[in-house]
Amino acid sequence: MQVLKKPLKQHLTLIFFSMLLSAAYPVMAQTDLEAEENFLRARIKGHQQETDHSAHVTPTDKSLEFHGIFYGFLPCNDCNGIKATLSLKQNNNYLLVTQPARESSKEFYEKGKYSWNDQNNTVVLTPRENLPTRQYHIGNEGTLTQLNSDGTKIAGDSTDRYILRRSDTVKSREVHIH
Repeated sequence: MQVLKKPLKQHLTLIFFSMLLSAAYPVMAQTDLEAEENFLRARIKGHQQETDHSAHVTPTDKSLEFHGIFYGFLPCNDCNGIKATLSLKQNNNYLLVTQPARESSKEFYEKGKYSWNDQNNTVVLTPRENLPTRQYHIGNEGTLTQLNSDGTKIAGDSTDRYILRRSDTVKSREVHIH
């Protein structure tokens, strides 16, 4: 009988503590749930007070919305074409890399500042070196179309050949490698 009492006591003790934990668990769960809901309410309230999207819906400097890398294959009089990569960076800096499509031709780098002309919807590149400025018309589909030195569109049917396309609108870089 003594042998039977010891396991029975252990089982009763285990059952008692299980019931005690079961009874306490819903209270703890309810308390945790309430705390989580209160935290969520406070977070939403704080977020609603701090969130005013009207200040950044339209950037004040339109050139900021046109940062990026543009690729194209431009026409050339004495070669098959010119591979061009234009990077419009922050702080209105740009890097233009061009490479004529010839055997073992080297790349040419041009650095400088760019500015945004809101009236003409153009980007004007002003190089650091003593080179002429370049102008590009900004298209709606993330494109830049090269303009003449006086800012007018290039005449004729070849206008489509002077387009640089934004990298995120082009499926691959192969578009400008021929």
